[in-house]
Amino acid sequence: MKMITEDIRLLEGMKEDDNSSFKAVYEKYSKVLFIYAHNIIKDKVICEDIIQEVFISLWAKRKTSNISSLKPYLFQAVKFQIFNHFRNNKFSTEDLTRLNIIDVSMNVSDQIEYSELNQIIRDQVAKLPKRCRHIFVLSRYDHKSNKEIAEELEISVQAVKNQISKALAFLRNNLQLEEAVIISLILLH
Repeated sequence: MKMITEDIRLLEGMKEDDNSSFKAVYEKYSKVLFIYAHNIIKDKVICEDIIQEVFISLWAKRKTSNISSLKPYLFQAVKFQIFNHFRNNKFSTEDLTRLNIIDVSMNVSDQIEYSELNQIIRDQVAKLPKRCRHIFVLSRYDHKSNKEIAEELEISVQAVKNQISKALAFLRNNLQLEEAVIISLILLH
């Protein structure tokens, strides 16, 4: 709860053009966001650009955005930038191999389509069994580690991994091919 309160204070400071609040947000989240992006895109320069874009956008929208939870917002923004990176065909053969994508065209043109796809994913996630869905949401949307989830729910880390695997298999089986490819990009952790 302390973290959420601190984030709210920092967001309010940014709305009042407080550069030190922005710097504090950057220092708090930039490294973890970079690591997250780098786990998907193994190119340091591209990941640095993605993180820079996310923070430029955060500052540019500081007075108009209604961010209720900063950490999930920032992770979602990074996911969107990664999505744009792949959509714009700036991926290497290594990226394709690592993601097990062979000759699949992602013809998604704008954020509206991304939002629609995200809604499709959320609809499918809602169909998961209650416990599986809860664990999946904690992992992929709240960005909690398997260990954090296991401690919170008082279960083993292996049980968390099993539920996440079960959820991903369900989503892959219930989405069209292009959606399944894109979900693997969006939900990689």
